[in-house]
Amino acid sequence: MPIDIDEFEKKSDGDIGVEEGTNADRVLSFLAENDDSAFTQSEIHDETGVKRGSVGAVLSRLEDADLVRHKGTYWAVTPDAAEAYDEGDSISKVLKVL
Repeated sequence: MPIDIDEFEKKSDGDIGVEEGTNADRVLSFLAENDDSAFTQSEIHDETGVKRGSVGAVLSRLEDADLVRHKGTYWAVTPDAAEAYDEGDSISKVLKVL
């Protein structure tokens, strides 16, 4: 679906697609609901249903936005994002709090 050129101009290069129901929203929601654990990309795929080939790209964009962190092959929500998240929130609500 095309967007208006004015909307295009307003978007930053780092826009991660914060709309509810996006892959980024699904991944961040899962990690925030399980903030006491870290997961591999495969485990995130299994739990969220986000396509295997998309999980890595989503995590990289979330990391660029300081919403997730990783060590080795494991990924977890950042403490600030976990604190901002309330169960049922979308990524856009978390970003507004942060």
